[in-house]
Amino acid sequence: MIAEVVNARETSSKGRRRSTTSKGVWQRYSTDDYGTDLENDLVHKHLPLVKSVVGRIAINLPPHVPREDLLSVGMMGLLQAIRNYDPANVASLESYARHRIRGAVLDELRRVDWVPRSVHDKSKLVQKAILELEQVLGRVPESEEVAKHMGLKIADYEVLIEKIKPTTFISLDSASNQDGENDEPFAIQDDSAKDPVDEAAKREMIRIVGTKIDALPDTMRKVLSFYYFENMRLREIAEIFGVTESRICQIHSQAILSLRALVQGL
Repeated sequence: MIAEVVNARETSSKGRRRSTTSKGVWQRYSTDDYGTDLENDLVHKHLPLVKSVVGRIAINLPPHVPREDLLSVGMMGLLQAIRNYDPANVASLESYARHRIRGAVLDELRRVDWVPRSVHDKSKLVQKAILELEQVLGRVPESEEVAKHMGLKIADYEVLIEKIKPTTFISLDSASNQDGENDEPFAIQDDSAKDPVDEAAKREMIRIVGTKIDALPDTMRKVLSFYYFENMRLREIAEIFGVTESRICQIHSQAILSLRALVQGL
């Protein structure tokens, strides 16, 4: 969902964007069958995009999650993006492919259920505390406030955030029901058959998440902006703020947990 908000904001601020791949290439590709040399060339040209997307996700995953498997899934996402891309769309191929690659990888991570149930449970406890405080304070709470509300020292709270960190890098792409089972994606996956009601719901969700991002504390908002809008790495963001990469990761996790708690509390 963060990616959806980014795409929506980029489109509104920059106008119509075109693919760096020439129009003539797409005209020729539209008459080709799948698996041709032209398709292979397009896939090869955009391989760095797969590595970039997978790398940004994998850096926050436990060691037992094999990156090679995620690269294979990302490749399939790229291939589907190339086959479904319409150059008349407002988004460039690169933007569209990045979204499809990331979606394919996140779908695979959800499918294999790589996060232990105990981690999900702890994540939900933090989200519950954030939502309760937001209702009382009328704003997104700071980390210190959440820690106090949960009866934790700030150091212990930061350790907790570190433990549940992996869930925050996919949490806005799925919404849990009341008992936390059977996550379903916010984003519509089938781009070839768009239902008007679903499209309206997605636009409204993008608007809501965008509003919630604007309501975050300044530091959280900047970290999300650098990471998702500027496509910066956590290490680069840490250098800007003059703190450790671990601290930036904690801020990112707190921000995402806050957004998910607030969206699910609507």
